[in-house]
Amino acid sequence: MATRASSQQPKKGNLSLSTWTDHEVLLNKIYETHVHDDEKFDVESLFIIVENVLKSATKIVDNVVLGSQALTVAHLDEKIPKESFSPPLCTLKSISCEMQCMAPGEEVAYEATLSILNKLSKYSWAAKAVLTLAAFALDYGEFWLLAQNQSSDQVLAKSVGTLRRVSILLKGPNLEKHREALIELNSVIKTTLAVIECIFELEKLSNCDKKDVPALSTGVDLIRVDVFWAIITVVASSTQLCCLTSDEGKKQELSLFSKKLNVIVSELRRQITICKQQIEETEAYKRIVELFRTPTEVIDCLKELIFTKDNVKQLFDGSTGNLVSIDEVLKGKNVLLFISGLDISDDDISILKPIHELIISKEDQYKIVWIPIVEQWTEDLQKKFEMLRAKMPWYVVQYFSPIAGIRFIKEMWHFKGKPSVVVLSPQGKVESDNAILMIRVWGIKAFPFTTAKEEDLNSNRSDWLGFIATGINPNIESWITEEKYIFFYGGKDNKWIQQFTERATALANDPVIEVARISIEVLLVGKGSKGEDNHSLNPGRFWTAIESLFISKTQRKTEADAGTVLEIQKLLSCKNESTGWAVVSKGSSLVLSGRGTTILKAIEEFEKWKEHVHERKDFELSFRDYHNQLVDLHTSSIGCRIIDIPNGSGKIPENMKCPDCPRDMEAYIRFKCCHDDANSLHD
Repeated sequence: MATRASSQQPKKGNLSLSTWTDHEVLLNKIYETHVHDDEKFDVESLFIIVENVLKSATKIVDNVVLGSQALTVAHLDEKIPKESFSPPLCTLKSISCEMQCMAPGEEVAYEATLSILNKLSKYSWAAKAVLTLAAFALDYGEFWLLAQNQSSDQVLAKSVGTLRRVSILLKGPNLEKHREALIELNSVIKTTLAVIECIFELEKLSNCDKKDVPALSTGVDLIRVDVFWAIITVVASSTQLCCLTSDEGKKQELSLFSKKLNVIVSELRRQITICKQQIEETEAYKRIVELFRTPTEVIDCLKELIFTKDNVKQLFDGSTGNLVSIDEVLKGKNVLLFISGLDISDDDISILKPIHELIISKEDQYKIVWIPIVEQWTEDLQKKFEMLRAKMPWYVVQYFSPIAGIRFIKEMWHFKGKPSVVVLSPQGKVESDNAILMIRVWGIKAFPFTTAKEEDLNSNRSDWLGFIATGINPNIESWITEEKYIFFYGGKDNKWIQQFTERATALANDPVIEVARISIEVLLVGKGSKGEDNHSLNPGRFWTAIESLFISKTQRKTEADAGTVLEIQKLLSCKNESTGWAVVSKGSSLVLSGRGTTILKAIEEFEKWKEHVHERKDFELSFRDYHNQLVDLHTSSIGCRIIDIPNGSGKIPENMKCPDCPRDMEAYIRFKCCHDDANSLHD
């Protein structure tokens, strides 16, 4: 009884070229012919000789079929193999025997191909293809070499030509009859040569580390099947040559082989291009890593980071609209690299404008350069780039191909799509691998935007609000100076917002509060009934600043920061509450934050705890104590805490404690789209 495998084996009369590539058993048969790469010889020198032979021979055929009858060949650039090279002649003759005097047909070609593959089981896949093509080149080249000498008086050439049936094909009527077949055969040979050239090149590239060049894994998988197709096409071509010289009217169909090889050569060339690109990127990555490890000059680092070998080293000057030499404008400067995609908002650009106006334009030692990260440029993206460029008064990298250091920027500077600012010293030392967080939180006060400066700013744990408020609302800084209580609040429920506004305003005007000389300001994060005014904040900017502060604090978390981080964590978890949220500060010190329902309830029940304010003369302590009592009463109904941290905000914490209980929070991936680039931060 036949096994399942044998029953699926291609059978005579049941073999179709169109189904071979999908036939699992056939593919297994191809793979089984390969044992290991034990046989070593100079494949490259053999391929050079094969190229010389076939390019010369096909050129002769081109001349003949074009009607010139000129059998001489114009000078071709001859490649030279190694002098010590000795061709494996016995192997070539053995392969040639497998291809000689066969009846035309796909099944015969298939059997001969498997036989050749078994003979060459110990050679590499590229060597199998080159050896088979070399065996064919030996016959094809000799045939047309003899054809060249048929018009001479050389008895030897004529006699050997007669034995090789050269004279039969070159007879006037026969040549005309077989013209189209010769054109097709010549074309198939050229394509086969191109395929094997690609296979040979791809196998040479496969010596690279596949971790660095992932496309090689796909390429190597392609090679084995492509070698099969190259060899079976060579076998079919040899059969066709035999048919043409026999003058018996037989013909080997080549069109299907030709179509297949044209597809293969296109795919191989595409794969080689990808592999070379990945190799180039890997080499550039290693150079850049080494350069930034021991930098000496910022210009050298930037040239390697931004420009490929052939690019002109120029930048676009946003203040003049002219192209300028990178050497002239950045040599010896501190450079702020503004790195982003093209999906940035006006807010992303606006946070750098005060720095440019107040520092860059006055301090010649500091420059800003925008590096747009685009994987694949299109005409629409170029137009978008030009629109964004028009909004920037600083320098811009302008050329429409991926920058050389894109991998370095992603891996070493953790770029994930969100805007970042990398600060470099005049020597090219990285002073901060992402200053965007401190710029969003502290603005100009973070100058010169180094890691040391950020550490200094973070060490002042109480001053969390003043820097967030900078540039967001003109009144906040004065309220902070006067040590006023500030109630920030917002949410999605307009009814709750209205209630909170009324209750908080009533609290601010309560006689007990006034007698105690407590000053309370109420600030809506969102649009009020009169639009944005001095008692409302832009929610996008506010939450971006809060998220930036949170990431900054968690990256450099200290014992002193613990209380502030906890309150900010609570606030972030309330951002998407169905009702609302609130945060209370005294001056720049954070008092408490939480769900709007409990804070609103504490305000509504002021009558129950106002005596404590009078007795203690401490509004902050009294408010916090009463609020915490309410939280404790409703602990069982708190529900899940969810904190959204935008991907690309920086180095995301690996783990996070729940602000309500001692458990670790679970990490999830959440996808979000607001359908509007400009407002994507304003939810």
